[in-house]
Amino acid sequence: MNKIRIPSYITICSSLLFSLFCFSITFDVSLLAFPLGFAFSAVTSFFLFLKILRRQEFSAVKICEKLLQYLPFVLLAAFIIRRAGKNGTSAWYDVVTVLLWCASFVSSLIVLYYFNEKRVHSLNPGWKQSTKKGAGSFMVKPEISSKKIGFELLDWVDALVQAVFMVLLIQIFILQLYVIPSESMVPSFLIGDRVVVTKTLSGPTFPLSEVGLPCLKTYRRGDVVVFRNPHYSMDRKSEIRSVVSQIVYMLTFTTVNLNVDEHGEPKADPLVKRICGEPGEQLVMQDGTLYARTVKSDDFEAVPLDNKYACWNLAPYVARLNGSKKVIRDCPVSQERYDDMLLLEQERRSLNLANAAAECTSIASSMERLSRRIMDKNAAFSDDLSLHADTLCLEVIPNVQGILSSEGGEAWFSSFMNGWKNAEPARRALSVVSEYSEADGYSYRSFFDGDYYAEANFKLNVMLKLCIGRLYLRAAELLASGMPTNSFGADAEFRTALGQAERLCYYLYILDQRNMPVFPANDEAGNPQYIPANCYFMMGDNRFNSLDMRHSYTQSLRPLSAFDEMSVQYYSNMEQRYVSRRMILGTAVFRFLPLSRVGSIQTR
Repeated sequence: MNKIRIPSYITICSSLLFSLFCFSITFDVSLLAFPLGFAFSAVTSFFLFLKILRRQEFSAVKICEKLLQYLPFVLLAAFIIRRAGKNGTSAWYDVVTVLLWCASFVSSLIVLYYFNEKRVHSLNPGWKQSTKKGAGSFMVKPEISSKKIGFELLDWVDALVQAVFMVLLIQIFILQLYVIPSESMVPSFLIGDRVVVTKTLSGPTFPLSEVGLPCLKTYRRGDVVVFRNPHYSMDRKSEIRSVVSQIVYMLTFTTVNLNVDEHGEPKADPLVKRICGEPGEQLVMQDGTLYARTVKSDDFEAVPLDNKYACWNLAPYVARLNGSKKVIRDCPVSQERYDDMLLLEQERRSLNLANAAAECTSIASSMERLSRRIMDKNAAFSDDLSLHADTLCLEVIPNVQGILSSEGGEAWFSSFMNGWKNAEPARRALSVVSEYSEADGYSYRSFFDGDYYAEANFKLNVMLKLCIGRLYLRAAELLASGMPTNSFGADAEFRTALGQAERLCYYLYILDQRNMPVFPANDEAGNPQYIPANCYFMMGDNRFNSLDMRHSYTQSLRPLSAFDEMSVQYYSNMEQRYVSRRMILGTAVFRFLPLSRVGSIQTR
């Protein structure tokens, strides 16, 4: 009996002390923690101390064994309940409580080791004779069949409940099996893929506390990680709901999910994405290429590893993977759209600002001449005309009629077409002769402090204004000629301008998926800022179909270029953020289902 005496005393003392640390005087759910923990600890201590250590009753071994098996789970439940109340607990309090739980858990495992059928007789030689006589059996076979069935069912329930709690502990501290819920990581993962996520090295913590194992994992670009979704609130109420929903989800064998948003939809939490930005980097993405710079490098340089995993054109994968089963359900950009997007981006890179400035001046002058010639001014022009790209392009005729018929309309249009020239980067760019290269077209990046995104969006804004100017001027010419407005579609020049407007509007629609402004943004003085230590930036591989750390879940109307007071506007959900290391739950290392795609996960 001496073999289990010390671990038994440790189990008794640590569990009772743990229960005392669960005591609460707040009138909420936390009041239940102490009675639950103390009652179960007291019953376990009674059987372990009095029945086993003192009286050495073999008949109590099986009962005590069952109590010790459940003790860690009950104490963990008390731990969660105590922290689910209105008032939390301090860090030192959590540390002491966790240490007591660990002591109780480890010591109970030692006792259970000796309670095994092969070793239990070594505790007391007299128990072997008791076993032969049939004493102390945990379950004596009842003679009545219904009772036998009841005992069998109880045994199954016991095994299932223990399995659920054990799986829960494994998922918190060791590894978790994760089901890919969306297409954000295609082609690396398809919907329904099952992956193994290791957690031990990522510093898992006890539920509703900051106490846990130290983080020993060094994350690098390319790692696929599972992490808490920072788009959702992380307050105590949300965290409690998340923990409770996880327990309920396990106890109901994945049939009940309480982790839903305000609309009743399951939360996208946690997320699985790939690390694309590391501490000490400033990022920008343009035309699908990710660039990075550090404090040691002044210029942004392309990140080759990101291009290895980023997927922009899903069409080839749809043809290869779908077959008879539609495994890729959504292909946001068709092959035709993708090819046209590449062509449009090349047109933007090839835009010569000097030529564009001359054409904008010419369009504005032509519109002014038409305005003076064809209509009498009968109203003051309202300069609150929406600059939203869709409104400008879809409401062509009423907008043109307003510009032509209102006093000040042509002046507004002239400001709209030519205002971008007053921006400091534009003035500097127009004062020099730009050289053309096959790779960059006409590059004005030096005038935007090396910012690929700012330069590209400035040129895109000018392209849109040129397109709208051509469209409006042609509509004005058709109005002046007396053509009915419902016949404008028959005019080839008008159709061409309208088609170009549709192309540009579509590109604005996918702009936030294709490109990304500098992140972290420069400070007010223009000094670069960098991703802080122990923080990372994540994106999905399927860039056109991934709400990731580039985006928020809401849209707002924003100017396309910050360098133009009358910039074309578009709806954007761009709101980048980095993720702290403490929010990373684990690293995806292996895909085990489906069998046709089994294998380790590529990260380099």
